[in-house]
Amino acid sequence: IAMEFSLSWLAQYVDLPEITTREGGDEIARRLTAAGLAVENADVSFEDERLFDVEVTTNRPDCMNHLGLARELAVILGRELRPPAFELAESSENAADAISIEIEEPTLCPRYAARLVRGVRVGPSPAWLAKRLQSIGLRSINNVVDVTNFVLWETGQPLHAFDLAKIEGAKIVVRRARVGETLQTLDGVERKLEPEMLVIADGQGPVALAGVMGGLLSETTHATVDLLIESAHFDRRAVRTASKKLGLHTDASHRFERGTDLEACAWAAERAAALIVEVAGGQVLAGTVDARVGEPRPVRRGLLDLARFEAFAGFPVPAADVERWLQGLGFEPRAVAGDSPAWEVQVPSWRWFDVEARPDRPDGSDGEEVVFPADLFEEILRLHGFETVPSTLPAIAGADAPKNPVVARRHRAQLHIAACGFAEAIHYAFGDPADGEALPGLVPEARVVRLVNPLSDRLAVMRRSLLPGLVESARFNQRRGASSVRLFEVGRVFYGHEDLTRIPDQPERIGWICGGRVGTPWERERDLDFFDLKGVIESLAETFGVKLSFRAAEIQGFLAGSSAEILRDGIEGVKVGIIGRLATEEGYPLFAAELASDALWAEPVGFLTQTDGYVLVELPEPLLTVEAPSRFPGISADLTLTHSSETAWREIESEIHARRPELLIDFGLKDRYRGKGVPDGAVNTTIYFLYNAADRSLTQDEVNEWQRELAAALEARFGWRA
Repeated sequence: IAMEFSLSWLAQYVDLPEITTREGGDEIARRLTAAGLAVENADVSFEDERLFDVEVTTNRPDCMNHLGLARELAVILGRELRPPAFELAESSENAADAISIEIEEPTLCPRYAARLVRGVRVGPSPAWLAKRLQSIGLRSINNVVDVTNFVLWETGQPLHAFDLAKIEGAKIVVRRARVGETLQTLDGVERKLEPEMLVIADGQGPVALAGVMGGLLSETTHATVDLLIESAHFDRRAVRTASKKLGLHTDASHRFERGTDLEACAWAAERAAALIVEVAGGQVLAGTVDARVGEPRPVRRGLLDLARFEAFAGFPVPAADVERWLQGLGFEPRAVAGDSPAWEVQVPSWRWFDVEARPDRPDGSDGEEVVFPADLFEEILRLHGFETVPSTLPAIAGADAPKNPVVARRHRAQLHIAACGFAEAIHYAFGDPADGEALPGLVPEARVVRLVNPLSDRLAVMRRSLLPGLVESARFNQRRGASSVRLFEVGRVFYGHEDLTRIPDQPERIGWICGGRVGTPWERERDLDFFDLKGVIESLAETFGVKLSFRAAEIQGFLAGSSAEILRDGIEGVKVGIIGRLATEEGYPLFAAELASDALWAEPVGFLTQTDGYVLVELPEPLLTVEAPSRFPGISADLTLTHSSETAWREIESEIHARRPELLIDFGLKDRYRGKGVPDGAVNTTIYFLYNAADRSLTQDEVNEWQRELAAALEARFGWRA
């Protein structure tokens, strides 16, 4: 908020010999800017005076006046601040006998102070007073009103002068407006008041809109003889509400909305009374009528430890400078014994609105508040000069903190999948409702989360599966001539609830898609298929010590007879993933899979099994074990079994496990063949076996015997029968 300040006016409170030259004034402007009060324009002038156009931030209402800005300059330049000195001669009549004050709304007006002056002569202001106001763009009205404006721009405390004779019942009441009340303000406009507006009223009705503008009927005119000088503290929100609703913005409301000094009310009223007697004559009645209600404001204190500050800032600052700066700003530093210089500082009343109390220590048992250390650090940094802070990185001692286990596991999975030849993709968490219905993913019954204000119709819902995004990217590559595509994504999906106030469930998923023809000059070209994708998933599970199995199933969005559910061993009845060939026929075939990443972890995990419910599953311990290999050679053997094409590999695998010889250390699927020489409806499955002993070399006869027993058992259960 840009405000104009007169340099000659500022020089009344702090020595500024530099302002006699342009270079000196520019240096003051530079240093004031470096301290956080940006001088936007230093070339503004009024007659023979030079003005600064200063950008005062809204959190610094203490600098929206000449005395507050002079305080900053005194500290910046290392000079003494000279607050205005005045003498106040009082008559024998007591002010309290002439006026009474009642505050009905203490939360909106905790303090209302008034001084009374009798026998004034309202007229033109003396030249010095009119010039002071005109230099900053204010019009001179009369000597009384000009004094109230002068004190506002000198101290930051808004004032208002009432004609005492027009206050009915010799009583001021601070209250809310009543239904149907109106007030004709000083600009001559009849204002309709609302009950939430705070007004100053007398025995007859409202005479001013609190903190915004006075009323026309009680204004000071040339016929005025006796004055009531109002100096109050009004709630910021109440003033802002009234100002905005009525479209009134004044110098007074501007300051009240940002915060004024509660402790300055009486002093500002005395300052105005002394100046009015000086320029308009009259006598000041004895005493201030000071109505103050509510609990006393807590003392706000904080500890400034120089060692902590230097560790924060990264450079040293002399302790003497810190103490001088704090003293000049009014923080009243008191040295505290310790290993390094430290001070207990008390926040001055005029800095209440920007040096804040910590929320975790809002109020001590002794009525004190503890301030943020960072707010005190900021004072030292800005007075030292932000531009003088060295450009060095702070030292970081010790080792990095360990990674979050979830992040570490996710990263491990990403690295493994990438090592298998897949490129990582990242898609929007929003999706097309049609794509989501066609390919709903692992939990098709999950409720869709719809967006209230989507970016477009194609991004109108939160994704329930990673697969639609992966399919879109794969098709994009296909259409541009990519001979193959292998993509994966790790991300969250979103499941809604019937109760829309509940936050959607956001489980993490791993998605894959692959297809096309791959090969190198060193290996034959081949088509990517279901088993390439299945092998990647199995190898990923193996790195985490987890055993997954696959069960044929019909899955929405996948080609019939070419899809399966993924199960984790040790969990009954809960699928943890899906895999299969996509039903779309555009371009070369695409194979996709989606896996709940929780299935890779060996802890209790909640798997969503219905729209609004989780099943907590106690996962088995990791299956991965490490044993020293035998120093004796092993013997391998193959077995080809002709069986029905409807028999799943997992059934054969289970049978081998059930009849597994003790020294069979490994077996697996080697090949499946359908074609010439194989009956219709049948398939030849070739299985490899590896036998080994830790204490001796096996003989071929031993292995042949075990193989004959396994072959007989498998043939008896699965062998082809036409």
